[in-house]
Amino acid sequence: MTVFDILILIAIAAVAITLAFGLRSLYQTGPEARSRSNRLMRLRVALQALAIALLVAGMWWKSTYGA
Repeated sequence: MTVFDILILIAIAAVAITLAFGLRSLYQTGPEARSRSNRLMRLRVALQALAIALLVAGMWWKSTYGA
C-alpha cells in the first residue's frame, strides 16, 4: 500500500463520517440544526473534492512511476 492509497482511504472515510453526521442533523429540528446541516454539507463537498484530487494524483503517480 502506498501513501496515496492510505490518504485516499482516509479521505473516503472522512466523507462517509461527515455524510452520516449530516444525515443525522437533517432529522433534528431548530435553527442551529439547519446551520449545522449546511456546514456539514459544505465540509462534505470539500472532502469529496479532496478525495477526487487524491485519486487523480494517485493514478498519475502510478502511471508515471509504477505501482
